[in-house]
Amino acid sequence: METLEAIKTRRSIRQYKQEIISNDILKELLTAGMSGPTAGNKPWKFIVINDPEKIREVANADSGANLAPNVPLAILVCGDMEKYQDISQRYWVIDSSIAAQNILLAAHSKGLGAVWSGVYPTEERINGLKSLFELPENIKPLVLIVIGYPAEHLPVVDRYDASRVNYNTFEIENK
Repeated sequence: METLEAIKTRRSIRQYKQEIISNDILKELLTAGMSGPTAGNKPWKFIVINDPEKIREVANADSGANLAPNVPLAILVCGDMEKYQDISQRYWVIDSSIAAQNILLAAHSKGLGAVWSGVYPTEERINGLKSLFELPENIKPLVLIVIGYPAEHLPVVDRYDASRVNYNTFEIENK
């Protein structure tokens, strides 16, 4: 799938077939996540969740995941605060978001469906997942990406909105 097509046609998929995702595809998704620009030195950690029991635990945890207990795969994208130097630590959310977006696009390009389930900055969600996965203090969960072969197909939506674009200056919209 061509890059712009993947960007424009990706949708948040929440219903999945009970099909296992191969280790080769999983490695491609993680490679995509690790391929984006960062302010830190490999500043992310990924927790792959493919054990059905652990997925049920995530679904039941106060993680805000709204995760169906029968999804085949989830990836928790986290920032590793020890990988940053001083001021660059402020960029952990950006670095981890870039990794997450790359995973979403790679999943779509492989015929998979996926959905971003926000964790950060909601303390209950952060604490629920930190506890469940016994994360050390330096690891901060940002987003849980749920992935599988889609059991639903959503229509493509043209999201371009010319009114949201300004050239060379900011124009205040008429009220």
